[in-house]
Amino acid sequence: MLEKIIKLGDPRLYEICEEVSYNEVATLLPQINELHQLVLDFRKTYNAGRAIAAPQIGLMKRIICLNTPQQKQTIINPVLTDYSKEMIELWDDCMSFPNLHVRVKRHFSCTMNFVDEHWESHTWLLENDLSELMQHEFDHLNGILATQRAIDNASFKYVGV
Repeated sequence: MLEKIIKLGDPRLYEICEEVSYNEVATLLPQINELHQLVLDFRKTYNAGRAIAAPQIGLMKRIICLNTPQQKQTIINPVLTDYSKEMIELWDDCMSFPNLHVRVKRHFSCTMNFVDEHWESHTWLLENDLSELMQHEFDHLNGILATQRAIDNASFKYVGV
């Protein structure tokens, strides 16, 4: 199933996604379930992966699926605000380029507002690794990849499986 994940170089990864309307949610549930399963499949293969954004399978909608051993959440139409001035620097990985890590800077904290698949509103204060993860996935919804946020030209590392 991992072959469904679009790889680096595909022009769809650079497109801005459309918001999901309330009336669309029911028809999108099969793809949302597929996204959650892809996170699990990716983690089995690469021992990494906590979330995936819909455009990574060519679904150009503002959806992120978070799936960790601690939490499973469908995030629809997220908005990030209140970015901290404090930054963290890390090696970022991505399911669309699984053997490449990119050194990036992200905000230590931010706030995320979204609705879930039941159209219930949520507000999360994100910090540290969850903050950087959601910034990464939110970037996908805006057609931005970690490769575009690299600190410098030496901020790329090949990691084999």
